[in-house]
Parts: sequence; structure tokens; C-alpha cells
Amino acid sequence: MTTTTATTPDRPVAPAAQPGLLRRHRSTVLIGLALVAAVAVAIVLGTGTQTSTPMDPDNPGPAGTRALARVLGDEGVDVQVVRDADALADAGVDAATSVVVVLPEYLGTSTIERLRDDTAGAHTVVVVGAGPGVADALGAPGGGASIQLGDGRAARCDDPRFDDLSLEVDWTLTYPDGECYGGKGGAVVDQQDDGLLLFGADQALTNEQVLRADNAAVALRLLGQDERLVWYVPSLDDLTGDDGVSLQSLLPRWVRPGLALLAVVMVTVILWRGRRLGALATEPLPVVVRAVETTRSLGRLYRRSGDREHAAEALRRAARARLAERLRLGSTTPPDVLAREVARRSGRTEADVVAVLGPAGVVPSSDRDLITLARELAELDREVRRA
Repeated sequence: MTTTTATTPDRPVAPAAQPGLLRRHRSTVLIGLALVAAVAVAIVLGTGTQTSTPMDPDNPGPAGTRALARVLGDEGVDVQVVRDADALADAGVDAATSVVVVLPEYLGTSTIERLRDDTAGAHTVVVVGAGPGVADALGAPGGGASIQLGDGRAARCDDPRFDDLSLEVDWTLTYPDGECYGGKGGAVVDQQDDGLLLFGADQALTNEQVLRADNAAVALRLLGQDERLVWYVPSLDDLTGDDGVSLQSLLPRWVRPGLALLAVVMVTVILWRGRRLGALATEPLPVVVRAVETTRSLGRLYRRSGDREHAAEALRRAARARLAERLRLGSTTPPDVLAREVARRSGRTEADVVAVLGPAGVVPSSDRDLITLARELAELDREVRRA
């Protein structure tokens, strides 16, 4: 007895499935969903202390940072908000604590010195939105230029905190010595050697723009490095009388020599031009002379000088102006066009009109001829008027 065994043809084995886009960015998606939930809870419930101060964790408005602070708390970070220099000094910052400073434009010389002393033992100090004056005081000269970020910017640096994350905000400050998120105008992040980090994209932390691009992941990685975070909101009450916020404190240091040089140049130009003017001189007021007196005076001058050619041209020029206005031809009408139209209206030949009216007419040789020319021009004007 022979047994036949059926063989099943080999089936191709499907390749192992590659992790999809959603799986690769699972953490970013989860962070985004958590922020959406935090914003929704903050808007719906509206519980707790509220403030309208920008970048404050208790501000639920578009310029506030309540959503980010609550997500940090949900992730196990102890967020402690301090709103004056004394509270920061009493916070007890140590090596297991990160400090974030918002609204740095409220800092003065004395408060910046106190900030550096009170946070000397911190793991990381993040200053958000430091302008030119504050950047200079913190050791980043030439920084704080404001630019539009456009469609976003990739990190393009070796810092693992920003690896494969992009920023997208309306406006940001840049620093020339930074590396992460570098591009036109400088970099958004400037990491100093003493643990100080300048972050120019302060809008990335706000409730309004934290969900754009990878802003949420960047903010959480930047501020959630330690189990404790001290959120410092400076107050103008901490400033002393000689270190208040002024235009000088907001300008970078390299601008001040240029302003001084400009002031010297302006003073020099004023002195130079003022010497050329000399002393004031008094002049009599001009006398009003009637038109008829001016005409008679010019006539006497022409007669005394015997310049009949000039007088004849003056008569012809005035006659051409009157005829052009009467015929509505305009003051810039060429003499040949005017002569052609006058001949058509008066019935004369064009050659006769050119001889009387044209600029190349016969020059009178005597006073009698000049008077005859004036009569012929007056007669030509009457003929055109009658026509």
C-alpha cells in the first residue's frame, strides 16, 4: 500500500512591519494631548488663582503659561512660583532645582546681581526672552535681536534636549553665540558655560502658541529636567532708584559708542553751519507795485535803451498768450499751431499771421514801426474775438 503525502507550497513570509509615524512620535503626541486637556480644564473650570501678568503660570489667557505649568506638575515636577527677589532668595535653590526667569525686561542691575547670587547653585537657569541689555548683563553681548521665525526652525544641534524638535512662533529673539535653532540673525538658544541658558522664543511657552509644531515638547524638555522648578516672575518693585529699566539698559553696549559719535557729529555740524549764517541783518519790507506802473517802467526802459527787438518780442509773446487762452489751446501750444488756428478763425493767410504774430517776425526799425506792430496785434486779436 502506497501512501501519498500532500505537500503545502511554501508561502512568502511578510517582512516585519516598520514602526509608523505615530509610534515614532508617540511622546510628542501624548504631550500635545495632555496640553490640550490642561488648556480645556483651565478654561472650563477656571479654578485657582488667576492673574493677567504675561508668562505667569496663574494666567489662563493667551499670553499666560498655565497650561505648561500644569502639564509639568502632572509629569511630577514641583513648580514653585515666586514673584519678587526676596521670595527667590527664600526659595532655597540647590543642585536638584531648575530656575526659569520670565519677563527679564523687568530686571535691573541690582536684581540681575541678586539673581546670579541666589541661583548660583541651581542645576540650570533658563532666562526666557532676554533683550539686548539683559543679554549683555548676563554675559551674551550682542544678543537680543528680534526676528520673525517664519514657518519654523529645526534645532540642527547636538543637544539631546532639542533633538528632532522644531520651533514655530511669530517672533523670537536671537543670540550670535548660540548653536541650537540657528539661522538668519543668530540662534534661538544660547547655552552658557555656567549653566545659564538664554531662550529667545518666549511665545513658545504661552497658552496661545505652545501647541504649534514641537513647542510643547521643547518647553517640557527645557523646564522639566529636574524634579523641582522655580518659576521666577520679576517685579518692578524690586528695582532700586538707580537701576530702573531705561532706554540705556535696553540697548546693547555696541550701540552706545555709535550714539555718542552721532551726538558729536551733530554738534559739529550745528557749529559749522551756525558760523556761516553770520549776524542777523534787518531788511525793509518789499513795496507793492501796481502792474500798470511796472508796464510803464519797462516801456520807458525799452525806449531809453532803444531795444525795439526785445519790445516787439514782448508784445508778440503777450499777444500769443491772449490768443491761446481765447482759443482754449493752452499756454504750451507751439507758435506754428497757434498761427494756423488764428488764420483759420480770422480769415487771413497763415503767412500773414506768422509775419505779425510769430517769434521770427520782422524787427521794427523805428518807434513808428513798433507802434504799427502793436496796432496789428490788437486788430488780429479783435478779428479772432469777432470770429
